[in-house]
Amino acid sequence: MIKYIIVDDETASHDNIKDYASNLSYLSFQKSCYNAFEALDYLNKHSIDLIFLDINMPKLSGLEFLKTLSNPPKIIITTAYKEFALEGYELNIDDYLLKPFNFSRFVKSVSKVSDALSIKASPIQNTETIEDTKIFIKEDKKYYQIKLKDILFLEAYGNYVKINMVDKVIVSHQTLTSFTHNLPETQFIRIHKSFIISIDKIELIEGNRIHLRNHKIPIGKMYKLNVNRLIK
Repeated sequence: MIKYIIVDDETASHDNIKDYASNLSYLSFQKSCYNAFEALDYLNKHSIDLIFLDINMPKLSGLEFLKTLSNPPKIIITTAYKEFALEGYELNIDDYLLKPFNFSRFVKSVSKVSDALSIKASPIQNTETIEDTKIFIKEDKKYYQIKLKDILFLEAYGNYVKINMVDKVIVSHQTLTSFTHNLPETQFIRIHKSFIISIDKIELIEGNRIHLRNHKIPIGKMYKLNVNRLIK
């Protein structure tokens, strides 16, 4: 069963998606949210698998909302604006539905998500412990193999990312969002549009800052929910 919510400021869009989804027994409707803040509040209290997300919403757009999520569920963008497709896919969305879309296009999109979730749920034999997990980081024409446990925090640095480690700093030509989708949520958390930190390296949370060794990392307003989950 795929639990989904709809985030859209237009009632007609909610009705259309729910009508299409009612024909697919593996989709389970959970909540209609009419702005991003309502969705953030819901996600802070519930676990879901899929969001049907509009882009053009008041105060906080769909893409801005998506950037605040440290570990987003599957995302299907539903919008009348095709010009945001590239930015959407750069944020690792699963599909981009242009309104008005028909039922067959809706089914194709949802099937794509269903297949991805099935793969994710499949058991994988892995004898490597989290303590020993390694990733490759590209710096210029070199590739560093590093252990996740050695990372303190990652910082957006223009078109690059600075990986601050216990013993060195590596600058990689990648986006911070690409790391967001690859680092395990049990070990890392996004606390600012420019920072992802290692949870087990946190020494102190004080006001709107987190202390990691000799570093003080700011907590962004839109990411406080992520931090609150740690201390509840």
